[in-house]
Amino acid sequence: MENKALYVLAGYDSQTEEYLSGIQEKLYAQGFSGVHTKGIPMHMTLGSLPTDMEEKLKKLVTSTAESTAPFDVTFNHVGIFGGANVLFTAPDVNHDVLALKEKFGDSKNWTAHTTFLIDSPEVIYKALHAVMQEFKAFGGKVISLHMYEFFPTRHILTVGLKAIRGGQD
Repeated sequence: MENKALYVLAGYDSQTEEYLSGIQEKLYAQGFSGVHTKGIPMHMTLGSLPTDMEEKLKKLVTSTAESTAPFDVTFNHVGIFGGANVLFTAPDVNHDVLALKEKFGDSKNWTAHTTFLIDSPEVIYKALHAVMQEFKAFGGKVISLHMYEFFPTRHILTVGLKAIRGGQD
């Protein structure tokens, strides 16, 4: 299938996952369903490659996880991308976020974000109000890398970030 691609996603600790997915679940409970991929962890997309690069990307994901320590992220805001089709929260960009992103592609014109909903502008504007009723600034942690193939969805790999801060092993 021509539109298939491999994606690397930064995954969160259980508390961050619970908080973000809880907001998304409340949207679903209010009738917002969206057209985004469901049944995958909340995440930041770090990059994509063609499907013929699967073995190379598996090695890169694994080696990156081995050399990267879990790190903190702070979520302070909710946003809507141009075109008003995507409602998201975005972590404050820090050195750790950018360094991880750069392992999987250039960060120029990239916005670190976690999607709550993809839909028409009319639906996104209504959902924004619902999200803002729930959202409060909070701190989370990036602890893993996921590798998926889309579409259809195929989970390939999840690897925990393992390096210890300060270069200790």
